[in-house]
Amino acid sequence: MKEKRPAIKQKHSIAQSLRQEWQLYLILVIPLCFVILFKYAPLTGLVLAFKDYKIARGFWGSDWVGFEVFREILAKPDFARAFRNTIMLNVLDLVFSFTMPIILALLLNEIKSIKFKRVNQTLLYLPHFLSWVIIGAIAYQLLGEGSGVVNNVFEAFGGNRVPFLQEDTHWLFSYLFIGVWHSMGWGTILYLAAISGINPELYEAAVVDGAGRLRKMWNITIPSIRFTIITLLIMNLGKVMEGSFERIFSLQNKATTEFTTTIPVLVYRWGIESGNFSRATALGLFQTVIGLAMVLMADRVAKKLGEDGIF
Repeated sequence: MKEKRPAIKQKHSIAQSLRQEWQLYLILVIPLCFVILFKYAPLTGLVLAFKDYKIARGFWGSDWVGFEVFREILAKPDFARAFRNTIMLNVLDLVFSFTMPIILALLLNEIKSIKFKRVNQTLLYLPHFLSWVIIGAIAYQLLGEGSGVVNNVFEAFGGNRVPFLQEDTHWLFSYLFIGVWHSMGWGTILYLAAISGINPELYEAAVVDGAGRLRKMWNITIPSIRFTIITLLIMNLGKVMEGSFERIFSLQNKATTEFTTTIPVLVYRWGIESGNFSRATALGLFQTVIGLAMVLMADRVAKKLGEDGIF
């Protein structure tokens, strides 16, 4: 009898909570329905990865082929190229776009002028709210080889025009630079929030011990936000197989084809342009499974090293 009392009490408390706060639960229904409708319901479409889908025969009427679609996409040359580019671009993006917000947060934390700090934060956050279509248009206006503002300035000072977006190697560096510019301000918010929770007495004790700014950064600030860094790193490792379709699609052109074929772009080409929905679904599922495996593996490694992880 003693073991059953907590369960009865819990049921009673849940029912009582529903009666007393039914308005809040009613509001919760809206985002819950959104998640179910747009996040879980589409998962039924994954069955296309195991079917020879024909629009005329319908979703369930198409022939079941098992893993034949996966064997087909793995044998295609475009897949190997897309896999290589996806890994390369996202690893490079992780190195630069992940570390820059940390460095920026550390620098902003050292600024004493509140007004100057707020102005800088606002300017750095703004790119995050621009769509990649707008950013792509701005990039071609500034970095275009024919009439770009930057190349016009180079030419005015006697320099040569640089094909920032019209040559593969230059496109790669421009792609990484634009990605850092777009994401570093927003990522800084999380680290500044973590830094604001550090006990000020730690800094005061460090000053008494004669520590300078760099020493306080290295011995106090970075170790104190280590959990936030590791958590975000684990979550970003899951995106190594994803990449941003909008980012590549808005910056690509016919002159740069070496690095612009990635898995998200290939899913678009196979699914939307070619109408091969089975192949596109299989590729998307492969991408998701690999991403999930990398997150779980990174979380396990973090726990082995004594960190908390995210699960």
